[in-house]
Amino acid sequence: MPTPAAKLTRPTLTAIVVGSMVGAGVFSLPRRFAEQTGVAGALIAWGVAGTGMLMLALVLRTLALRRPDLDAGVYAYAKAGFGEYLGFFSAFGYWASVCVGNVAYWVLIMSTVGAVWPALGEGDTVVAAALSTVGLWGFFLLIRRGVREAASINRIVTVAKVVPVLVFVVLALCYLDTDVFAANFHGTAHTGSLFDQVRGTLPATVFVFLGVEGASAYSRHAKRREDVGRATLLGFLSVLCVFASVTIVSYGIMPMSEIAQLRRPSMAGVLEHAVGTWGGVFVGVGLIVSVLGAYLAWTLMAAEVLFVAAQDDDMPRFLRRATADDVPVRALLMTTLLSQAVLVITLFSKDALTFTLRLTSALSLIPYLLAAAFAAKLAGQRRTRRRGTGELVVASLATVYTAFLLFAAGPKFLLVSFIVYAPATVLFVMARREQGRRLFSERERVVLAVSVAGAGLGILALTLGWISL
Repeated sequence: MPTPAAKLTRPTLTAIVVGSMVGAGVFSLPRRFAEQTGVAGALIAWGVAGTGMLMLALVLRTLALRRPDLDAGVYAYAKAGFGEYLGFFSAFGYWASVCVGNVAYWVLIMSTVGAVWPALGEGDTVVAAALSTVGLWGFFLLIRRGVREAASINRIVTVAKVVPVLVFVVLALCYLDTDVFAANFHGTAHTGSLFDQVRGTLPATVFVFLGVEGASAYSRHAKRREDVGRATLLGFLSVLCVFASVTIVSYGIMPMSEIAQLRRPSMAGVLEHAVGTWGGVFVGVGLIVSVLGAYLAWTLMAAEVLFVAAQDDDMPRFLRRATADDVPVRALLMTTLLSQAVLVITLFSKDALTFTLRLTSALSLIPYLLAAAFAAKLAGQRRTRRRGTGELVVASLATVYTAFLLFAAGPKFLLVSFIVYAPATVLFVMARREQGRRLFSERERVVLAVSVAGAGLGILALTLGWISL
């Protein structure tokens, strides 16, 4: 998180987007796709996901230009478009999604090391949780020391984390077996129809695209406002090409039934099958470097969201506190505490990595949906003045896409998201009381009632066994 004096240029903002997006998700893509679809379904899924997220990236670019007064990205857009309470939920939901995503990073690291140290299992054992806890608080102390040290590490790791992924794609292309690729083209009997394959795969793409809003989150530090939108678009397109390539080339190395059974991170198993043991070790080391770098970037971003929300009086004032080095220490502490709580919860889940990945996606979709809807609202206002037709189409497509992803995620993770969202209202009430304001307007009471009802239903579903972690 740069200091206000250190304004960010377009290359740096682009690096932030790429650094935020390239993380744990990409190393698990081969298995996650092979469990759901063949080559044909994967191509369609990436086409749909790429188009949908491109619309969202264009929305963020447009909003950066149309509303340069709004900082902190998706949170600020939700507040401007739909009021303070939904804006608060957007800020909290985005922050919570980052915290849960950070736990996924530690689970994947421990699963990777677990290949040589069985006590770590797949990142879901008590030993793994204990070591992850040490990592959580070690990074807290690193960032707490000062922004300059953390930012320097982030710039180095952003480059280092991309190299293993690119090497994987090149090597996989060299060893690609066209017969295996053809056999995987239509999927298998258990994957169902092509529509079912695509629908089942799309939620897996959400997590890997988280971070597309990275430049928007740091817009208050940008040297030029227009660089925010350009960095978002360039970073997204670069990462989309890499992610799609990782998935597709894997189908030419192993039968998809075998890929679906690989230990996480599945990229390691695919490359080991192609080139030998050193390939798995190479990916494992690359994953650890990549994930630690992504963890750093996301932790900084999460603290930034809470800090800016507190400055705008949408979070309690205690979150405004920052050190002389511009580190929002209390926001950083809350980020680490929530990640610690989620880490403990993973010990009770059936599949810790899948649980954290899908919950992260579900939590982030509501802030994305509100940002896209706000863009559609602005474009509609411009359209009445015979301008903004193209912007309205793009914003509408982004809104429909994010709404469809909520549907595709299924009711389980939406209900669990409500369980996370509803208690957060306590922070909103604290902020309102500090300002001596009325706690809820009539419209806000409706939102409150929906969130509490959703949380109650989610708790009931967990208690009765209708859904499980």
